[in-house]
Amino acid sequence: MDTSTAASTSASSPIPTSTSASASALRAVHEQFVTSLGTPSPSGVRRLVADSWSRCTACGVLPDGSRLPPLSRTSEELAAYRRGHPLAAVLHLLRELLGAGAADDGHLFAVGDADGTLLWVEGDSAALRRAERMHFAAGAVWSEDQAGTNAPGTALEVGQPVQIVAGEHYNSAVHDWSCAAAPVRDPATGRLLGVVDLSGGATIATPPALAAVRGAALLAEAELARALPVPPTPLGPDGRVSHSSTAGCAARVGLAALGRDCALLENAGRVHRLSPRHSEIVVALALEGRGVHGDRLAVDLSEREVPPSTLRAELTRLRAVLGPALLGSRPYALLCPVRTDFGEVSALLAEGRVDQALARYRGPLLPRSEAPAVVEHRRALEQQLRGAVLGSGDAGLLRRWVNAAWGAEDPLAWLTLAHRLPGGSAQRAAAAARARGLDAASALQPQAGRHAAVLQRSRS
Repeated sequence: MDTSTAASTSASSPIPTSTSASASALRAVHEQFVTSLGTPSPSGVRRLVADSWSRCTACGVLPDGSRLPPLSRTSEELAAYRRGHPLAAVLHLLRELLGAGAADDGHLFAVGDADGTLLWVEGDSAALRRAERMHFAAGAVWSEDQAGTNAPGTALEVGQPVQIVAGEHYNSAVHDWSCAAAPVRDPATGRLLGVVDLSGGATIATPPALAAVRGAALLAEAELARALPVPPTPLGPDGRVSHSSTAGCAARVGLAALGRDCALLENAGRVHRLSPRHSEIVVALALEGRGVHGDRLAVDLSEREVPPSTLRAELTRLRAVLGPALLGSRPYALLCPVRTDFGEVSALLAEGRVDQALARYRGPLLPRSEAPAVVEHRRALEQQLRGAVLGSGDAGLLRRWVNAAWGAEDPLAWLTLAHRLPGGSAQRAAAAARARGLDAASALQPQAGRHAAVLQRSRS
């Protein structure tokens, strides 16, 4: 089947698991969104798509097909660029895995670089001609900010495999197409190298197509890893093999998880915005320090039993984001030194540098997470910081604490601040009144309209 029948076939085919909406319903949601100049949270589409549409609106991408993705290189420039690109070394493998099948099924197979420039676009000749009319061709830039929501561009944006179906595309010129794409990373550094994509008709809007590109990307990374030079085996002081070496780490890895539900992980100059679940896993591994086996990691992540297969699948997806050079298995571990913002706050508190610790504290650790390991460390860190601030007797630190969201409803902090302010001052009277008001509200309705965990800890 080819894309000329995509619209009619997608209406009669089973709804793909990647979206719960039909092609006609998706088009209706898209039309409503673009005609209303971008509603804040469009309903009727997946969160992934809604977020992408919002980014496209902010970037000024036109949704009506009046502006096509730009061609960034001449044919001569493109040929030279492709010869030197790292993915050229695995092109034969990707063609074998995806290219032949795409051509036989009337679809397209494409490989792009980390900026969204398509390097190779191959497949069915009729589909190629139709794709060229919308600039889906070698040399064109299909990043999100140039082409709108699309599988290659959105996969590069979020750093994970993506499937975009029919009307989920931001540009209406692409509504007769569906696509699935997965990013490919440098196995040595985790740096994003590019993306592999399948584009075509309704059969691309199915789980097997997404699995195919995901598998091809992982195999390409494995092939690239095999080509890496083998470093000398590191030895410890006793002359034995050292298992704590960080050989292969290009630089220390940074993890920011305070005050945010989706942690940011910086590695080799690239920042990855992790999903909430992947954030919990990385935080749990960072807290463990050394490797942890699957059964222990499952306990760290949930009070309910987590099937081993589910955990393995999550870690496989996380490895596809981070790269095998960072995430190890058997036991699971982060293979490079990780600098965490919550670790820095703990270290500053241990050194008695309360002012700097409070300045570094951006909020509770993954505040919505219910993973036991995260909850335990979140509470411990907040208690340590709160105790240090209250114990300092410093009015400036106390004011910063109560002016923050996590300290605004802490009656003991307000009372302590009142005691540190000049007697008879309006500020002292206001702080004392705030403390009394919180105490009164707590007596009447302990859980109403407040951060319950912070309130309970303020009374400890």
